[in-house]
Amino acid sequence: MIDLMSIARTEADGGDLFSVFDGMFEASDVKPDGSPDAVVWKGGNHDGSVNPVAHSLTDAYALLGTLAAIDILGLPYYAVPMWSQYRHDTELASLSWFGNMPCTSIKWSTAGDAYVNDGKGGKVVVMGKSANAPLRTQAGVYCNVRPYGPVTVVRCMPCLPYSQNKAVFDVDPKTGHVHSEMNSPGIQMAYANRLFLRMVHETGHLGRVATKPTQAMEDGINAGLHSWLLQGTKFEVGRKYAVDPYEEHKERIDRIIGLLPSDFKDGMENWGGRIEQHIADTNYGLLLWDLIEKRETIVLATDLDGDRLTDLLADVSDPLRMFGGLVANHLGKDVDMRQVWEDMGYTTGNGRDMTSVMYRMDGPPIHEQTLGSADAMLLRLLDGDESMGGTKQPYDPRIHFVLIRDAYLDANSDNSELRQWLDSTLDKFDEVYAGTRPGFLEGYAALKEAITPWGA
Repeated sequence: MIDLMSIARTEADGGDLFSVFDGMFEASDVKPDGSPDAVVWKGGNHDGSVNPVAHSLTDAYALLGTLAAIDILGLPYYAVPMWSQYRHDTELASLSWFGNMPCTSIKWSTAGDAYVNDGKGGKVVVMGKSANAPLRTQAGVYCNVRPYGPVTVVRCMPCLPYSQNKAVFDVDPKTGHVHSEMNSPGIQMAYANRLFLRMVHETGHLGRVATKPTQAMEDGINAGLHSWLLQGTKFEVGRKYAVDPYEEHKERIDRIIGLLPSDFKDGMENWGGRIEQHIADTNYGLLLWDLIEKRETIVLATDLDGDRLTDLLADVSDPLRMFGGLVANHLGKDVDMRQVWEDMGYTTGNGRDMTSVMYRMDGPPIHEQTLGSADAMLLRLLDGDESMGGTKQPYDPRIHFVLIRDAYLDANSDNSELRQWLDSTLDKFDEVYAGTRPGFLEGYAALKEAITPWGA
């Protein structure tokens, strides 16, 4: 077994994690394109029966949970160092290594507000913060897809209304005006729009567009690309924007169209489905209605709105269940709302089982953990009281097993034996974690005992 507590203490103390892992893993002969000097390790059972998946080794419980899961499962994998100190020391080069691995991969959560050693005896905030934006840029990510319950959110990226160029970011000392610069890649927007329409066509689900072309120029370009892609298709558009954003921004949008492959719209003449075009703000309420009415929906949103929409989607089920319980109590009924929720056909939990996939312009997709790195929970483990006197729950590592399952099935879609084995391991996980949740280290030991590694 891996000494996870020792690794946790090494990380917390700012110790030499690199040497720990360099001694634990083998060097890999697989490298990202264009980076022959990249640090990539490998482990697990590389018996040729399963295509490996690449893991990013990040921070806190995202790191520990991954180490535990890959040790328990024994599947073949690659690992790229990407924890806070290493990201900082390599000036974010490790993001490019991971983002360009030639295989399906999993990006585990990174700590965004971590302090790291500055090499001069002091502490600084880690370069790139959580590093999500630079990773997506370097990996050529054009969208992120998050399904949960009946709703799937397609989130254009990188399409952030944040400052993306630190060199030109400033605050005017005379006026107090904050000056920033953002660069939203229009080509990626076009690819995200096309994927959204393809998903609506293939699933038959309702498509909702969540942009704000009335106020944001970038949204006008995005909505205009969407409008252009609809031309010549069989999609039925219900609610429409009052002004066609393609016609409004035609000259600028045509510049993007001119950079797309000549066959970009080939086959789309046969695509169809129903689309509703909404101002972004209204989609928060619509999402609640879609969840309550179990309406199968796909939402196209910008990076910022998509992030907020998926946060709401992840978090709202617990408040809805609580409200249902309050109504039941008001009517004099004592009910188990989780059971009622399930009996009524709802499938969403507390968001901890939400998964996410980032699609790249080139190469297989990157599966993504949507939770934080759980820094505070790790501190409780190090303090020796995960439950804080019974007031808190220990870390639940189920997301690691869920996301690993998704990624390996994505990379090995025709491997029925692997699918059955992964399903059985998740069942065994649920047996171990049924009832009172074990402490993280106790759960790790129990899972090691319960699950036979792949190929063993």
